[in-house]
Amino acid sequence: MKLKDIEHLFHKELDNIYGKDEVFQFFYMCIESFYNLSRLDLALDTNLSITTEEQLKIMDALNHLKAEKPIQYLLGETDFYGLTFKVAEDTLIPRPETEELVEFIINTTKTEFQNTEDLNILDIGTGTGCIAISLAKNIIKAKVNAIDVSEEALKIAKSNAIMNEVEVNFIKQNILDNVEAINTINKLGKLDVIVSNPPYVRELEKQEIKPNVLENEPHLALFVSDENPLIFYKTITEIAEKQLKPHGFLFFEINQYLGKEMKNLVENYAFKNVEIIKDGFGNDRMLKAQLM
Repeated sequence: MKLKDIEHLFHKELDNIYGKDEVFQFFYMCIESFYNLSRLDLALDTNLSITTEEQLKIMDALNHLKAEKPIQYLLGETDFYGLTFKVAEDTLIPRPETEELVEFIINTTKTEFQNTEDLNILDIGTGTGCIAISLAKNIIKAKVNAIDVSEEALKIAKSNAIMNEVEVNFIKQNILDNVEAINTINKLGKLDVIVSNPPYVRELEKQEIKPNVLENEPHLALFVSDENPLIFYKTITEIAEKQLKPHGFLFFEINQYLGKEMKNLVENYAFKNVEIIKDGFGNDRMLKAQLM
């Protein structure tokens, strides 16, 4: 069967769900992943065909996409901050907004730690390891540690670190087990940077989540209760107050609707210069604070 015919089938079956442009991207992501063929290859030879046996993978992907399963899970990987990361259903799929957070941290360390030989960084709730690994790859002088509660997520994160050729100290720990978590983090020594992208979507916001996310990505890493939506942020801020070096930095990815509440929360602790930063979509998305 010609790949061009399969491309037409993708549009016929999926355009009404995702839109033409996104389906176009899906098709080319699939042929690159499954057959090592690029958009250019197909443009140069529109008669490129695959065997009946080879069709099984892409037709299976088409059926899963019709059921709104994320393409990243189908391909088993995604791109983040110029790196490739394995993903599975035990981990959230890294988002572009989180790339902005990584960029912000890297730029801050360049200006604020120019004369520091070694940086000690902790990523709390690492998931795929996308934040920790990207920081380790781009801040050469950094020792990067990463915590997650999920054993399965940590397996994927460790694999991603190996694949991207960086060293990250991964630790299994529930950050909400306060005493045990503090004891664990104490062993890392004083920290220059703590960063976290914890669960922050309130149950009341579920209706805003796309079905492909809601039905496939791990709710443990997504949702918090309406009654206590800042539970992770409060715990992590308390830890940061104790574990950061003087003038060290705390970074969060946050719920766009709770920027004011987040700023008030962090300002109740020994932090100065608390800033809320908007993402590329104009939403309150990041928090930066410096320990006094």
